[in-house]
Amino acid sequence: MTAALLRRPGLARLRTTRAPLHRTCLAFVALVVLAALLAPWLAPHDPNTVDLGDALAGPSADHLLGVDASGRDTLSRLVTGARTSLLGPLGVVAFSTLAGVAVGITAAWRGGPLDSVLSRGTELVFAFPGLLLAILIVSVYGEGLLAPVLALAVAYLPYVSRLTRSLVLAERARPYVEAYRVQGHSGLQICLRHVLPGIAPVLLAQATVNFGYALIDLAGLSFLGLGVPALTPDWGRMVFDGQSAVQHGYPLSAVLPCLAIVLTVVAFNVVGERRADLVAGRDR
Repeated sequence: MTAALLRRPGLARLRTTRAPLHRTCLAFVALVVLAALLAPWLAPHDPNTVDLGDALAGPSADHLLGVDASGRDTLSRLVTGARTSLLGPLGVVAFSTLAGVAVGITAAWRGGPLDSVLSRGTELVFAFPGLLLAILIVSVYGEGLLAPVLALAVAYLPYVSRLTRSLVLAERARPYVEAYRVQGHSGLQICLRHVLPGIAPVLLAQATVNFGYALIDLAGLSFLGLGVPALTPDWGRMVFDGQSAVQHGYPLSAVLPCLAIVLTVVAFNVVGERRADLVAGRDR
């Protein structure tokens, strides 16, 4: 009796959700998001206040994580930078998911020549590296968050579109779709009310993983000086600004944002993979 209960999908999902690594990563994600939301109240100093007389000072009671080469408080910039560092990937995931889902559903549901045109179009985007596309667009439009976000959203769109198309094709072959058609429901109604909610958990898991990749790409652009403006607190920009401090033997202002990027990406990837495991019914 007990063994049979443990094999029930609900209990298996509960065990998976309580996995220590998953819980730790979920808590870390919640902590980072909370820091981004409450940054103006959590930052002990103005993140852009420059004090060259205090440049490269180590941790102290007033500056718990020290200051950078420009005399700006590292902790304040780290906390405030979480907002920009998460806002960019959120934009990439939102744009790419909405557009990718629309393209994927249209291609799978309509089929025929339209499916071929949309599928070939997304394959063309695969041939062009997303990061290179973002660099080209930023070099034309200058510094800012909007241009790289839109460029990376276009680059991520084919991944979401392909996944959506395959999921919708599988759902379209199920009996309930034909039953709704017989009842007089339109294709749009069936997709929005029944098919899309059924595939939403898989799309959510993919979006979580894409968020981590987008964070890396945008941080890389900021490190190259092609992302947010110089005075904007951002983890990638902090690594760029901290290069001179590393050369003078003060690595803290560059190492801490690097660590924040790595841990955040790993946490989002673990959460996304666990969500995918739950959807697939695997208990690892």
